[in-house]
Amino acid sequence: MTNLIKGLRMLPAALCGLGLLASCASIGNPSGGPRDEDPPRFVRANPAPGSVNVDRDRITLYFDEIVNVKDAFSKVVISPPSAQVPRVSSQGHSVTVQFKDTLAKNTTYTIDFANSIEDNNESNKLQGFTYSFSTGPTIDTLQISGMVLSADALEPQQSMLVGVYSNLSDTAFATLPFERLAKTDDRGRFSIRGLAPGEYRIFALNDLDNDYKRANPEEAMAFYDFTLSPTSERITASDTIYNLLTGEVDTVVSRERTRFLPNDILLRSFESDYKSQFLQKYERVDSTRLSFIFNAPSDSLPQLDIVNKEGYKDWAVLERSLHNDTLTYWLRPQSLVATDSLFISARYLRTDSAQLLSAVTDTLRFFTARPKVTKKKTEKKKKDKEEEEQADTVPPKIPALKLSMVSSSTQEVYLPLVMEFETPLDRLDTTAFHLETMIDSVWVPVKKEWALTPYDSVSVRKMKIEYPWEFATEYRLVVDTLAATGIYGRVTDPLEHKFKTKSDEDYCTMVFNITNFTDTIPAFAELVNASDAVVRRVKVENGVARFQYVDPGKYYARIYEDHNGDGRYTTGDYSQNRQPDYVYYYPKIINLKKNWEKTETWNVFDTAVDLMKPDNLKKNKPEADKRNRKRQSENGSEDEEEEEYFDPTRNPFDPNDRGRRRNTGSY
Repeated sequence: MTNLIKGLRMLPAALCGLGLLASCASIGNPSGGPRDEDPPRFVRANPAPGSVNVDRDRITLYFDEIVNVKDAFSKVVISPPSAQVPRVSSQGHSVTVQFKDTLAKNTTYTIDFANSIEDNNESNKLQGFTYSFSTGPTIDTLQISGMVLSADALEPQQSMLVGVYSNLSDTAFATLPFERLAKTDDRGRFSIRGLAPGEYRIFALNDLDNDYKRANPEEAMAFYDFTLSPTSERITASDTIYNLLTGEVDTVVSRERTRFLPNDILLRSFESDYKSQFLQKYERVDSTRLSFIFNAPSDSLPQLDIVNKEGYKDWAVLERSLHNDTLTYWLRPQSLVATDSLFISARYLRTDSAQLLSAVTDTLRFFTARPKVTKKKTEKKKKDKEEEEQADTVPPKIPALKLSMVSSSTQEVYLPLVMEFETPLDRLDTTAFHLETMIDSVWVPVKKEWALTPYDSVSVRKMKIEYPWEFATEYRLVVDTLAATGIYGRVTDPLEHKFKTKSDEDYCTMVFNITNFTDTIPAFAELVNASDAVVRRVKVENGVARFQYVDPGKYYARIYEDHNGDGRYTTGDYSQNRQPDYVYYYPKIINLKKNWEKTETWNVFDTAVDLMKPDNLKKNKPEADKRNRKRQSENGSEDEEEEEYFDPTRNPFDPNDRGRRRNTGSY
């Protein structure tokens, strides 16, 4: 009994112990803490940053965590460039740069890692990290900073080389590698470091062959009209510290820093009109057509002769593009159409190894693949022949020449009516075309004069009718039988095409009163859609750009200076010291409503050039924007965008002067 009482008294303690054991043995998921969003932090280097009299060919940099170097070949830029590309690798907490060439004497070397260094776990990138040393007793520290935008669309040019020459000769850019260089970041910004005092010329280059010079005339480039002399100055800047809890200003601290000038160089990149000329593609489209596609426009046409057939003259009708880079030869004689293999001697201009045009002659084979005749088809053909012999003999029906309307059933009042024939024509009877309008439920001929004309100066199959169409009106084009005969003897069938025009209320009008802009240079304006594609183009006259008959919707706008007055964008030419035409974007979206005329005052230079183009139009999105969108998608949030705050005195092109995040207060 005594033992039983003792056992009952010990039962609660035993149960408590079992509970503790069960608690200790339970399996759970640790919280793990917040996500690491901090990039690796540079700790030290051997030799130290800014070292002089360096005579080693191996540089090692250490960080506070395990790091990787991603895309070192394309992202890491070492200035001045070497004949052999140095090897950049990572291991553990360190990054190593191994030079393969002997280092130049008394030279400042700068290694720009861009955003190639990232931590091993979360891939947080260390942005804009650079390291410098000198092989001589002094180190050069001056900088030139700026931005590269495309000349035709103000797109930030990413990963483009920007370099300088102290050799001010015009030929240096094509014959010598850059003396010092940098690469643009995802916003098109660059900063060339390690410059000595002096005078420089600056260029940007899309270096396709990795030779650090523009030996290839097809490489996109930019050049600056003036020489540059880098300097520096000490300035006082204000640093604003925000309260992490309230988001309000906590402290404003003044500090001194070095500002390197110039820091606002804008380079406008362009591709020249030059392209290597060669025959890119040739084929026999079908039994009636030979196609030639050249890589570049040409002022001349190739000379063609048939090799395996004799006695043919004027054997083809040429259909060509405006600049002779796409040519289609329609075979005239039926005997050539029926020939499966044609050998054509083609004499044309081709770019040689010296980048000069020279005449070459190629013998080209054009083959038409005929359908294979199977046993089943042979039996069917035999049966059909027997049936034909039993039936009355009737002449075979020749298929009609197809005439199709390019214009739709809704005709825009400002556009011509366009049609296209299946083949080139031998004969066209314009009196067989009748344009009518509906009046009181009756079709009557239109009142005003009109004509059927070729669509443009090179068209052989397209025709158009230009007419002052009235709003909200029904029209009809009637084409009689035998209106046209093609080169193969086929004639058109009758055709009836009914169409309507929109009412005046269906359109809207956009008018820009353009101020703060030169009146001495011709200019044209464009409305573009959300894809930056041209919707309408008008000439700027007396400071006004007027877009009429525009469909309702959301648009953007831009203006081009048209120096040669040809009504289109003209690219640059370095050999002639000619910059490309300037373009300026309207910085806001334009919302046009139905039956509405909207007028806006456009002060062209009220917005800086690099801020003109709306972000929605930019195709080259910065990596930070992509990360923000990805983070918002992961969090299920669309409206909480990461916001940058920069001190008003901050130099936006100086990577050493870094802005703060408004919400975190961290650099």
